[in-house]
Amino acid sequence: VAGLVGLGLSKLFYASGKEDLASDTLSNSMGLFLQKTNIIRDYLEDINEIPKSRMFWPRQIWSKYVNKLEDLKYEENSVKAVQCLNDMVTNALIHVEDCLKYMSALRDPAIFRFCAIPQIMAIGTLALCYNNIQVFRGVVKMRRGLTAKVIDRTKTMSDVYGDFYDFSRML
Repeated sequence: VAGLVGLGLSKLFYASGKEDLASDTLSNSMGLFLQKTNIIRDYLEDINEIPKSRMFWPRQIWSKYVNKLEDLKYEENSVKAVQCLNDMVTNALIHVEDCLKYMSALRDPAIFRFCAIPQIMAIGTLALCYNNIQVFRGVVKMRRGLTAKVIDRTKTMSDVYGDFYDFSRML
């Protein structure tokens, strides 16, 4: 579903006459990168959902580490949980190159910022989540001050490259 959001937005940007139509592959990656990041970050909230857990982590990944997805939240599975988490983050990172290509082709400054800020927040969130057991214990997210800085200073593709570089180094 997340990829469809990327495809739909690309078609809206094109229909506005402000952007060329991006390839389906790049558009899809834009949506998937954001959605995978949210799924990773929201593990505990989703698994503890009442009346019924929401489980979005793919079985193909978590089943390599535990028998049931909810087992990742238990202390005795901490090592496996972090290994699984890092596998999930690594999987999300496969979309980075496509996202950078997509954003580098944008011409309209408002559309560029609309796309770039969430993508920078995503790579920053993945950097915070990587190797962090707190994903299974509470909320992991970027501090408000850092979020404000990202919003304020993201104006050009050079800004995006700089932030992606900095957050990638944290990983």
